[in-house]
Amino acid sequence: MTDSFSAQLDRSQCKGTYAFVSLGCPKNLVDSERMLGLLQLDGYRLVPDPAGADFAVVNTCGFIESARQESFGAIDQMLQLKSQGDLRGLIVSGCLAERQKEALLEQRPEIDHIVGVFGREEVTAVADRLIGGLAEQRMVFHPAPSRPLDDTDRLRITPRHFAYLKISEGCDRLCTFCAIPKMRGRHASKPMEEVVREAGQLASDGVRELNIVAQDTTYYGQDLYGRPRLDALLSQLHEVDGLDWIRLLYLYPMYFDDALIDLIADSPKIVPYLDMPLQHINDTMLRRMQRRVDRRSTEQLLAKLRQRIPDLVMRTTFITGFPGETDQQFDELVEFVRQQRFQRLGVFTYSFEPDTPAARLPDHLPEEVKQQRRDQLMEVQQQIAFEWNAAQVGRTLEVLIDAPVAGEQDVWVGRSYADAPDIDGLVYVTGAGLQAGDLVSCEVVTYKDYDLVATPVDHP
Repeated sequence: MTDSFSAQLDRSQCKGTYAFVSLGCPKNLVDSERMLGLLQLDGYRLVPDPAGADFAVVNTCGFIESARQESFGAIDQMLQLKSQGDLRGLIVSGCLAERQKEALLEQRPEIDHIVGVFGREEVTAVADRLIGGLAEQRMVFHPAPSRPLDDTDRLRITPRHFAYLKISEGCDRLCTFCAIPKMRGRHASKPMEEVVREAGQLASDGVRELNIVAQDTTYYGQDLYGRPRLDALLSQLHEVDGLDWIRLLYLYPMYFDDALIDLIADSPKIVPYLDMPLQHINDTMLRRMQRRVDRRSTEQLLAKLRQRIPDLVMRTTFITGFPGETDQQFDELVEFVRQQRFQRLGVFTYSFEPDTPAARLPDHLPEEVKQQRRDQLMEVQQQIAFEWNAAQVGRTLEVLIDAPVAGEQDVWVGRSYADAPDIDGLVYVTGAGLQAGDLVSCEVVTYKDYDLVATPVDHP
């Protein structure tokens, strides 16, 4: 929050207390922070423990079955408190609410109010109705707007020195396994001036690392400016005072033109780290997934990025067990991972989603086959990741300090440019006089599994 935002909170009269549970991806986290900010500005006070609070908000994820089960688990925990008289009411928001709508209320009738993805701006009115005992309007759903909602005045739940900045909403890709367009709508870019304004507000609040997120980051600007303009946006963000790192997440493997690549390569603020989910590499699988790219173009792009961007770290994700995936197609994926040696890689088993085109494809695979293939691919990647970590020993890296290690003196946990928050490895730093938010030059002295251990270089 900015200082002026904090002052508004201090003047607010407390209308009630609430607890908040935020689940899912960083894009959903931005929505959570916006709702938190609205509730705080309206006079509601956030408390850490839902027991004894007036109400709780669970901002859910509905992307795949495992995420839905996590969301239902959080909902049921809150409903248990409500049944015991320890919580007055429950508001459920986010992607699960958007995806299931009335069905969610039928499954969990004890929920007081449901707020869809694009109803988040009305969360204070919903809270007022809950506190006032008004139950005539229990659901708030709106169609996806033509322009993304404003994300300023957020009450951030990330550490002060890093934040996520959402530059667009929705997706036009229509991958056959994905239900995001059903929940988040068509692709809609924020105007550049709004994105830069949000970035400036975050920087003035102490943010040093800005993590750029969207459903399809490289497609930014197509709807507003007639062609993708991520390069132009990044050029403006580069000028925002106070930012040290700009990190790019959720890049689709299309629209990497020379201007964008050169900008990433030349900018001292844009870290040489690209998160580009590929999902598979076999051409038949890519067509069944409707990814609109093939192996040849993907390999050409990876070679070009690595040639042009010094010290580039690539992160990607793959899906194992997609309908019809043969042993030979999976073996091709494994060999591709061995060849490409991605520094960062995640693997998901295919999740059957009834309202997606992939659900209607033939030749669905048993769960044990999906899991076995995931484990095999992660085992291959583990060796690659450990070897990359071993090669960092002796290097000097800039490390952004995140937090002290509990129970240890002068031991801190941080991240290098190669580590996005919450999904990659960590750097453990030993040294006195450090604090969260410091950007410190450190020598890597050893590693353990996915993490590095380092000591500051010439730190006072």
